[in-house]
Amino acid sequence: MSQNRPPEIDPEKLKRVVIPVILLIMALVFVIKSSITIKAGEAGVLFQTFGGGVKTDKTFSEGFHVLAPWNKMVVYPTRQQEILEKMRVLSSNGLDITVEISTWFQLDKKNIPSLHKEKGRGYIDDIVKPAIRSATRSVIGRYTPEEIYSTKRDAIQSEIYEETKTILAKQYVQTNEVLVRDITLPNTIKDAIENKLKQEQESLEYEFKLQKEQKEAKRIKIAAEGKAEANRILNASLTPNILKEKGIEATLELSKSPNSKVVLIGNRDGMPLILGGE
Repeated sequence: MSQNRPPEIDPEKLKRVVIPVILLIMALVFVIKSSITIKAGEAGVLFQTFGGGVKTDKTFSEGFHVLAPWNKMVVYPTRQQEILEKMRVLSSNGLDITVEISTWFQLDKKNIPSLHKEKGRGYIDDIVKPAIRSATRSVIGRYTPEEIYSTKRDAIQSEIYEETKTILAKQYVQTNEVLVRDITLPNTIKDAIENKLKQEQESLEYEFKLQKEQKEAKRIKIAAEGKAEANRILNASLTPNILKEKGIEATLELSKSPNSKVVLIGNRDGMPLILGGE
Protein backbone atom coordinates (compact mmCIF):
# COMPACT_ATOMS: atom_id res chain seq x y z
CA MET A 1 0.00 0.00 0.00
CA SER A 2 1.58 3.31 -1.06
CA GLN A 3 1.84 6.31 1.36
CA ASN A 4 0.49 9.78 0.30
CA ARG A 5 3.19 12.45 0.28
CA PRO A 6 2.56 16.24 0.39
CA PRO A 7 3.22 17.95 -2.89
CA GLU A 8 6.60 19.49 -3.21
CA ILE A 9 6.73 23.33 -3.15
CA ASP A 10 8.52 24.90 -6.02
CA PRO A 11 10.80 27.64 -4.59
CA GLU A 12 10.64 29.61 -7.79
CA LYS A 13 6.87 29.68 -7.76
CA LEU A 14 6.93 30.68 -4.09
CA LYS A 15 9.19 33.61 -4.84
CA ARG A 16 6.94 34.76 -7.66
CA VAL A 17 3.97 34.85 -5.24
CA VAL A 18 5.52 36.05 -1.98
CA ILE A 19 7.74 38.80 -3.29
CA PRO A 20 4.90 40.73 -5.01
CA VAL A 21 2.77 40.40 -1.88
CA ILE A 22 5.58 41.78 0.27
CA LEU A 23 6.18 44.63 -2.17
CA LEU A 24 2.47 45.44 -2.22
CA ILE A 25 2.34 45.55 1.59
CA MET A 26 5.42 47.77 1.68
CA ALA A 27 3.87 50.06 -0.91
CA LEU A 28 0.67 50.32 1.10
CA VAL A 29 2.60 51.11 4.26
CA PHE A 30 4.64 53.70 2.39
CA VAL A 31 1.51 55.37 1.00
CA ILE A 32 -0.18 55.38 4.40
CA LYS A 33 2.88 56.76 6.14
CA SER A 34 3.65 59.21 3.35
CA SER A 35 0.22 60.82 2.90
CA ILE A 36 -2.23 62.79 4.95
CA THR A 37 -5.62 64.35 4.34
CA ILE A 38 -6.19 67.73 5.96
CA LYS A 39 -9.88 68.22 6.70
CA ALA A 40 -12.05 71.31 6.19
CA GLY A 41 -11.34 74.02 8.74
CA GLU A 42 -7.77 72.82 9.32
CA ALA A 43 -4.25 73.64 8.17
CA GLY A 44 -1.01 71.68 8.32
CA VAL A 45 2.55 72.39 9.43
CA LEU A 46 5.31 70.17 8.04
CA PHE A 47 8.10 68.98 10.32
CA GLN A 48 11.10 67.82 8.26
CA THR A 49 13.17 65.35 10.23
CA PHE A 50 16.22 65.71 8.01
CA GLY A 51 15.45 69.10 6.54
CA GLY A 52 15.81 71.66 9.32
CA GLY A 53 12.68 71.01 11.37
CA VAL A 54 9.53 73.09 10.95
CA LYS A 55 8.91 74.40 7.44
CA THR A 56 7.99 77.98 8.35
CA ASP A 57 7.51 79.39 4.85
CA LYS A 58 4.44 77.34 3.96
CA THR A 59 1.10 76.47 5.54
CA PHE A 60 -0.50 73.36 4.02
CA SER A 61 -4.16 73.83 3.16
CA GLU A 62 -7.09 71.41 3.13
CA GLY A 63 -6.90 68.28 1.00
CA PHE A 64 -4.62 65.29 0.27
CA HIS A 65 -0.85 65.67 0.66
CA VAL A 66 2.04 63.28 0.07
CA LEU A 67 5.18 63.56 2.21
CA ALA A 68 8.27 61.56 2.99
CA PRO A 69 7.63 58.86 5.60
CA TRP A 70 10.25 60.32 7.93
CA ASN A 71 8.52 63.70 7.96
CA LYS A 72 5.46 64.61 10.01
CA MET A 73 2.44 66.84 9.36
CA VAL A 74 0.99 68.63 12.39
CA VAL A 75 -2.62 69.78 11.94
CA TYR A 76 -4.11 72.93 13.51
CA PRO A 77 -7.72 74.25 13.48
CA THR A 78 -8.34 77.39 11.45
CA ARG A 79 -11.99 77.90 12.35
CA GLN A 80 -13.12 80.35 15.00
CA GLN A 81 -12.79 79.00 18.53
CA GLU A 82 -14.33 80.14 21.82
CA ILE A 83 -12.94 80.33 25.34
CA LEU A 84 -15.20 80.97 28.33
CA GLU A 85 -13.29 82.35 31.30
CA LYS A 86 -14.73 83.01 34.76
CA MET A 87 -12.33 84.89 37.01
CA ARG A 88 -12.10 87.02 40.12
CA VAL A 89 -10.65 90.50 39.63
CA LEU A 90 -10.29 93.69 41.66
CA SER A 91 -12.01 97.01 40.97
CA SER A 92 -10.24 100.38 41.30
CA ASN A 93 -11.03 100.50 45.03
CA GLY A 94 -9.92 96.92 45.68
CA LEU A 95 -13.35 95.26 45.70
CA ASP A 96 -13.44 91.59 44.70
CA ILE A 97 -15.57 91.11 41.55
CA THR A 98 -16.40 87.95 39.56
CA VAL A 99 -16.40 88.39 35.77
CA GLU A 100 -17.40 85.89 33.07
CA ILE A 101 -15.77 86.57 29.70
CA SER A 102 -16.36 84.83 26.36
CA THR A 103 -13.61 85.30 23.75
CA TRP A 104 -13.86 84.38 20.06
CA PHE A 105 -10.55 83.88 18.29
CA GLN A 106 -8.84 81.99 15.48
CA LEU A 107 -5.30 81.35 14.31
CA ASP A 108 -3.58 83.57 11.77
CA LYS A 109 -3.38 80.97 9.01
CA LYS A 110 -0.25 82.18 7.25
CA ASN A 111 1.66 82.28 10.55
CA ILE A 112 0.62 78.87 11.90
CA PRO A 113 4.12 77.41 11.20
CA SER A 114 5.71 80.16 13.30
CA LEU A 115 3.13 79.56 16.03
CA HIS A 116 3.95 75.85 16.03
CA LYS A 117 7.68 76.47 16.15
CA GLU A 118 7.65 79.18 18.83
CA LYS A 119 4.57 78.35 20.94
CA GLY A 120 3.55 74.76 20.27
CA ARG A 121 0.27 72.90 20.50
CA GLY A 122 -0.50 74.27 23.96
CA TYR A 123 -1.03 77.82 22.68
CA ILE A 124 -4.51 78.11 24.26
CA ASP A 125 -3.34 77.48 27.83
CA ASP A 126 0.05 79.12 27.35
CA ILE A 127 -0.95 82.24 25.38
CA VAL A 128 -4.66 82.86 24.80
CA LYS A 129 -6.00 82.37 28.33
CA PRO A 130 -3.24 84.39 30.04
CA ALA A 131 -3.81 87.25 27.56
CA ILE A 132 -7.56 87.32 28.29
CA ARG A 133 -6.97 87.27 32.05
CA SER A 134 -4.33 89.99 31.90
CA ALA A 135 -6.50 92.31 29.76
CA THR A 136 -9.57 91.73 31.95
CA ARG A 137 -7.74 92.48 35.20
CA SER A 138 -6.14 95.57 33.69
CA VAL A 139 -9.44 97.03 32.43
CA ILE A 140 -11.62 96.18 35.46
CA GLY A 141 -9.00 97.72 37.73
CA ARG A 142 -9.70 101.15 36.21
CA TYR A 143 -13.36 101.30 37.25
CA THR A 144 -15.35 101.54 40.46
CA PRO A 145 -18.01 98.91 41.29
CA GLU A 146 -20.74 101.45 40.54
CA GLU A 147 -19.36 102.15 37.06
CA ILE A 148 -18.92 98.44 36.37
CA TYR A 149 -22.48 97.64 37.47
CA SER A 150 -24.36 100.50 35.85
CA THR A 151 -22.88 102.68 33.12
CA LYS A 152 -19.56 101.37 31.85
CA ARG A 153 -20.24 97.77 30.85
CA ASP A 154 -20.03 98.41 27.10
CA ALA A 155 -16.86 100.47 27.53
CA ILE A 156 -15.30 97.72 29.65
CA GLN A 157 -16.14 95.09 27.03
CA SER A 158 -14.64 97.21 24.25
CA GLU A 159 -11.45 97.90 26.20
CA ILE A 160 -10.93 94.24 27.10
CA TYR A 161 -11.32 93.36 23.42
CA GLU A 162 -8.77 95.97 22.30
CA GLU A 163 -6.18 94.95 24.88
CA THR A 164 -6.63 91.23 24.20
CA LYS A 165 -6.38 91.85 20.47
CA THR A 166 -3.13 93.81 20.89
CA ILE A 167 -1.52 91.09 23.02
CA LEU A 168 -2.54 88.12 20.85
CA ALA A 169 -1.68 89.81 17.55
CA LYS A 170 1.98 89.45 18.51
CA GLN A 171 1.42 85.74 19.20
CA TYR A 172 -0.06 84.86 15.76
CA VAL A 173 -3.64 84.69 17.13
CA GLN A 174 -6.51 86.81 15.77
CA THR A 175 -9.08 88.09 18.28
CA ASN A 176 -12.56 88.38 16.75
CA GLU A 177 -14.75 89.40 19.71
CA VAL A 178 -14.86 89.64 23.49
CA LEU A 179 -18.21 89.44 25.29
CA VAL A 180 -18.76 90.25 28.96
CA ARG A 181 -21.40 87.67 29.84
CA ASP A 182 -21.76 88.37 33.54
CA ILE A 183 -20.42 90.65 36.29
CA THR A 184 -21.13 89.63 39.89
CA LEU A 185 -20.70 92.02 42.83
CA PRO A 186 -21.07 91.21 46.54
CA ASN A 187 -24.74 91.49 47.56
CA THR A 188 -24.11 94.34 50.02
CA ILE A 189 -22.39 96.45 47.37
CA LYS A 190 -25.01 95.57 44.75
CA ASP A 191 -27.88 96.59 47.07
CA ALA A 192 -26.15 99.86 47.98
CA ILE A 193 -25.61 100.72 44.30
CA GLU A 194 -29.22 99.88 43.41
CA ASN A 195 -30.54 102.08 46.25
CA LYS A 196 -28.33 104.93 45.13
CA LEU A 197 -29.44 104.58 41.53
CA LYS A 198 -33.08 104.50 42.66
CA GLN A 199 -32.63 107.72 44.64
CA GLU A 200 -30.90 109.38 41.71
CA GLN A 201 -33.76 108.34 39.43
CA GLU A 202 -36.36 109.74 41.82
CA SER A 203 -34.39 112.99 42.05
CA LEU A 204 -34.28 113.25 38.28
CA GLU A 205 -38.03 112.67 38.06
CA TYR A 206 -38.65 115.40 40.66
CA GLU A 207 -36.41 117.83 38.79
CA PHE A 208 -38.25 117.03 35.56
CA LYS A 209 -41.66 117.68 37.14
CA LEU A 210 -40.40 120.91 38.72
CA GLN A 211 -39.03 122.18 35.43
CA LYS A 212 -42.29 121.26 33.69
CA GLU A 213 -44.36 123.18 36.25
CA GLN A 214 -42.05 126.20 36.02
CA LYS A 215 -42.38 126.21 32.24
CA GLU A 216 -46.18 125.96 32.50
CA ALA A 217 -46.30 128.85 35.00
CA LYS A 218 -44.11 130.93 32.73
CA ARG A 219 -46.37 130.14 29.76
CA ILE A 220 -49.50 131.21 31.69
CA LYS A 221 -47.80 134.41 32.82
CA ILE A 222 -46.75 135.29 29.27
CA ALA A 223 -50.26 134.56 27.96
CA ALA A 224 -51.84 136.74 30.68
CA GLU A 225 -49.40 139.57 30.03
CA GLY A 226 -50.14 139.37 26.31
CA LYS A 227 -53.88 139.47 26.89
CA ALA A 228 -53.57 142.41 29.29
CA GLU A 229 -51.45 144.31 26.80
CA ALA A 230 -53.97 143.63 24.04
CA ASN A 231 -56.82 144.94 26.23
CA ARG A 232 -54.80 148.01 27.15
CA ILE A 233 -54.14 148.82 23.51
CA LEU A 234 -57.81 148.19 22.63
CA ASN A 235 -59.12 150.39 25.46
CA ALA A 236 -56.71 153.16 24.55
CA SER A 237 -57.98 153.14 20.97
CA LEU A 238 -61.73 153.26 21.82
CA THR A 239 -62.32 157.02 22.22
CA PRO A 240 -65.92 158.45 22.57
CA ASN A 241 -65.92 159.70 18.98
CA ILE A 242 -64.88 156.29 17.66
CA LEU A 243 -67.58 154.61 19.74
CA LYS A 244 -70.21 157.00 18.31
CA GLU A 245 -68.97 156.34 14.80
CA LYS A 246 -69.16 152.59 15.29
CA GLY A 247 -72.67 152.95 16.77
CA ILE A 248 -73.85 154.96 13.76
CA GLU A 249 -72.40 152.38 11.36
CA ALA A 250 -74.18 149.57 13.23
CA THR A 251 -77.44 151.53 13.24
CA LEU A 252 -77.25 152.13 9.51
CA GLU A 253 -76.72 148.45 8.92
CA LEU A 254 -79.78 147.66 11.05
CA SER A 255 -81.86 150.21 9.15
CA LYS A 256 -81.37 148.22 5.98
CA SER A 257 -83.24 145.31 7.50
CA PRO A 258 -86.75 144.60 5.99
CA ASN A 259 -88.30 144.60 9.49
CA SER A 260 -90.35 147.77 10.25
CA LYS A 261 -88.61 150.23 12.55
CA VAL A 262 -88.23 153.92 13.33
CA VAL A 263 -84.75 155.39 13.54
CA LEU A 264 -84.34 158.60 15.48
CA ILE A 265 -81.03 160.29 14.89
CA GLY A 266 -79.58 161.60 18.08
CA ASN A 267 -80.44 160.83 21.69
CA ARG A 268 -79.09 162.37 24.81
CA ASP A 269 -75.80 160.41 24.37
CA GLY A 270 -75.49 161.42 20.75
CA MET A 271 -76.27 157.86 19.55
CA PRO A 272 -79.14 156.85 17.20
CA LEU A 273 -82.24 155.39 18.80
CA ILE A 274 -84.25 152.61 17.11
CA LEU A 275 -87.96 152.36 17.82
CA GLY A 276 -90.49 149.80 16.71
CA GLY A 277 -89.62 146.77 14.67
CA GLU A 278 -90.59 143.15 15.07
